[in-house]
Amino acid sequence: MQITLRDYQKEDFKELQAIVRKTWHYDEFCSPKTAAKLAGVFLSSCLTNHTFSRIALLNNKPVGIILVKNRAIHKCPVKYRLKQIKSILSLYLSKEGRKVSKIFGSVNGIDKQLLADVNKSYPAELSLFAVDCSCRGKGIGKQLFNAALEYLKEQKLNEFYLFTDTSCNYGFYEHQGLVRRCEREHLFNIKNQQAKMNFFIYDYQL
Repeated sequence: MQITLRDYQKEDFKELQAIVRKTWHYDEFCSPKTAAKLAGVFLSSCLTNHTFSRIALLNNKPVGIILVKNRAIHKCPVKYRLKQIKSILSLYLSKEGRKVSKIFGSVNGIDKQLLADVNKSYPAELSLFAVDCSCRGKGIGKQLFNAALEYLKEQKLNEFYLFTDTSCNYGFYEHQGLVRRCEREHLFNIKNQQAKMNFFIYDYQL
């Protein structure tokens, strides 16, 4: 098994969109078409929020991504902002898309509340981290995480934070030594059923 790491390229978007869709289980609360669009919005939004990227390739196919933002030097390139706007407009074309976008919006609000609860300013954020569920347990996540740590050390950034929730493998972060700083519970109404999720903010000191 040959794993290689490189910077993000626009040709990676479709494969990574599918990984995001599976990782966050979007198909459980909307149609396949809307799930794909929602994953596109999430991924394109994350791409507006990074200064460092690494893509893990297995047999030249993207199977993982990590994005880090150095907050002091971050400037969003126009190409990423345009991609984000295009993805959002595509989602809003359908009634279902507009409905699920409210869920997406409420998660952003929860993240802001968590950061406010911690009440400190971090120099860096791990803004996206996902590995294809079919490739987990192969050390891919560890390689991506270590690449992010190397970048942070090079940039002399001694601390970062990230958001995660109970739909993800948040145990990985605890295994890597991250500390959970705050937690919030939220009830969503999905397909006329209530679903409870817990949202976390973790941080790490190098």
